[in-house]
Amino acid sequence: MSPSDRTRLEMSAVLAGKRHGLRARLLFVGPAVIASVAYMDPGNYATNIQAGAGYGYALLWVVLLANLIAMLFQGLSARLGIVTGKNLAELCRDHFPRPLVGVMWAVSEVAAMATDLAEFLGGAIGLSLLLDLPLIVGMAITAIVTYAILLAQGRGFRPIELIIGALVGVIGLCYLAEILIAPIDWGAAGLGLVTPAMPDTAALTIAVGIIGATVMPHAIYLHSGLTQTRAVIHSEAERAKVLRFSDVEVVAALAVAGIVNMAMVMMAASAFHTGHSEVSEIETAYHTLTPLLGAAAAGVFLLSLIASGISSSVVGTMAGQMIMQGFLRVRIPIWLRRLVTMLPAFAVVAAGVNATQALVVSQVILSIALPVPMIALIVFAGRRDVMGTYAAGPLVRGLAVAGAVVVLSLNAVLLAGAFGLDLPVLGPVAQS
Repeated sequence: MSPSDRTRLEMSAVLAGKRHGLRARLLFVGPAVIASVAYMDPGNYATNIQAGAGYGYALLWVVLLANLIAMLFQGLSARLGIVTGKNLAELCRDHFPRPLVGVMWAVSEVAAMATDLAEFLGGAIGLSLLLDLPLIVGMAITAIVTYAILLAQGRGFRPIELIIGALVGVIGLCYLAEILIAPIDWGAAGLGLVTPAMPDTAALTIAVGIIGATVMPHAIYLHSGLTQTRAVIHSEAERAKVLRFSDVEVVAALAVAGIVNMAMVMMAASAFHTGHSEVSEIETAYHTLTPLLGAAAAGVFLLSLIASGISSSVVGTMAGQMIMQGFLRVRIPIWLRRLVTMLPAFAVVAAGVNATQALVVSQVILSIALPVPMIALIVFAGRRDVMGTYAAGPLVRGLAVAGAVVVLSLNAVLLAGAFGLDLPVLGPVAQS
């Protein structure tokens, strides 16, 4: 019996009331942990470093707000898969007109590639800096490692969940070490967490980057697919129990991701805000950390970046595969999927494009694609013909719409800035 079959059998015993306790609940942990990687990917590193270096602890409240919005949308995505037995891409294919489905697939496919570009480059940058290798060699190593991990999918859902969970644990432990090494001003951090403030226009731009990239397109698609067939459900009572387990896991996993992001900001605030507020790139942060906090802090920073890049690249490939299969009913070999999503990253580096600039461009592409899954998720989550009695109520729908308005509006601001457009909101910003 494979680990996945054994886990599914044990989950059935829990749902039937034959097993209880913490170990029984841990059987249901996995989908949200994998989805949470999207909120700790290399794209978050640069934004969090800029926030902490430029404004100390003042923008921690933005990270908290972003995390709460993420919890809501990932919870809805997980619920969609559990209740319907289909993922978001499949539901779009079944319920929307064919021309619209084709456009949605194309936009989502480009977003999946852009996601993998950022994540793949992040892991490669970490390896090249840690081992003093050319970036192209770091990319080759990252490609081999991520493909090896993806092969675990052949044994079902459990091995890949455990591997990604271990990498998430590495990221968390690294940032626990960072905040123990860095002299954190806990009073200022607590104040920044609960006191909304926007010091100036540049701070608004960074806040837009943090919230605008909160809900990742591939994470919305992927989470619904990870939950759709994981547990064998025989009754509505069992379905309700799985939903409760899922809600708890989403809150816990996204809370960990939020704490990691807050730790990134606090580390940058402690190390760079006084005297090095101009630090904004991953490479600069690494080279600056060594003289400020020592080689251990710099090494731990790179280790977390490598774990983030590898895990998020694996998750991005999984999401791309699910998007293609859901929209088109086409499944391609994992090696081909991995090759297709890697080629843009190799092309960018071979062309001599700055890696950090490539990360910025990838975030712009994600901003363009985000409305597709976000709006679709809200539509399906509230439809009784799709969700039955589990359709989202007025309060949850209202919160989801409000969250979408915040995220998509800030994405519009981010895109306007990227394309050089002047908007009134980017004028002088007063203290909140």
